[in-house]
Amino acid sequence: MRSATGFTLIEVMITVAIIAILAAVAIPSYTDYITRSKIQEATSALLAQRTKMEQFFQDQRTYFGACAANTVAPLPAGLKYFTVGCSNLSSTTYTVTATGVAGTDMAQFSFTIDQGNTRQTASVPPGSGWALPATNCWVTRKGGIC
Repeated sequence: MRSATGFTLIEVMITVAIIAILAAVAIPSYTDYITRSKIQEATSALLAQRTKMEQFFQDQRTYFGACAANTVAPLPAGLKYFTVGCSNLSSTTYTVTATGVAGTDMAQFSFTIDQGNTRQTASVPPGSGWALPATNCWVTRKGGIC
């Protein structure tokens, strides 16, 4: 007579339970990590646009006309999760805003920078654990942490 080999049902169920517990911890952490990496697209684009705006000001002595095609400071194109726009253009001021693309998980995020290098988080998804920071900065983690 041969003895049966293999796993019992209890052993398989314990293994599945352990994997489920590990996944319950790892998946939310991984999702937050991915969101934080997508925020970097916005902050990098804002910093690059600020540099271009200052180059434009050095040449023109005004911010009027910046953010247009065929200038030193055209708006960045080809971003996957954010769109960038300029507002408040005057001879001495500007505001550049990165807004999350609708239909993505970044849709309710919005970040700004101005001529004084004031970095602000304009909006975050409500009820998601993300909060606006208490100071002028770009939020990088849940809870309003910069």
